[in-house]
Amino acid sequence: MTGTSTAPELFTQAVQALKSLRPRPELQLAEVRPPQRLAPWAFALTAEALGPAEVQATGRLILLHDPNGQEAWDGVLRVVAYVRAELDAELADDPLLPSVGWSWLTDALEASGAAFTALGGTVTDTSSARFGDIAGPERTDDLELRASWTPTGELKPHGEAFLDLMASVVGLPPVGVALFEQRKGE
Repeated sequence: MTGTSTAPELFTQAVQALKSLRPRPELQLAEVRPPQRLAPWAFALTAEALGPAEVQATGRLILLHDPNGQEAWDGVLRVVAYVRAELDAELADDPLLPSVGWSWLTDALEASGAAFTALGGTVTDTSSARFGDIAGPERTDDLELRASWTPTGELKPHGEAFLDLMASVVGLPPVGVALFEQRKGE
């Protein structure tokens, strides 16, 4: 957490709500040092997810608090989410990918019951080719989602939405739903 004096009660409660998140086994959460200059108070979690087809994603969820508010926030708290995932080349070529990526976030917020205003962000799909002596695969395709919004209710549903977003990005089914494995030769 950032700040130089005792944290405001609203921020302390919001941080406790995020610390109480219990991710599914395929997701790992850890506290990390938050950005220092975006708001007087900040808290951050990092996330890693591994999907059934070995799809990997990393993410960061940041909670910002400015007791004086910021005009663009339309409030005193702001949630910032960042997710990056590797994609297979076929999926990366889909022209609907950015819209689908954004719907993963909006669907997760809706399903968790997270109340918010001032939602905005970007979804970027990139392809990179390596040449010469640079180590790694010849080509990589990635999806990056960056979003922020102002929570208007309890913070835990926002954290749960972030976890659901991470699961969607790597292709995990909803909790309680099993994936059918494809048999060889099918």
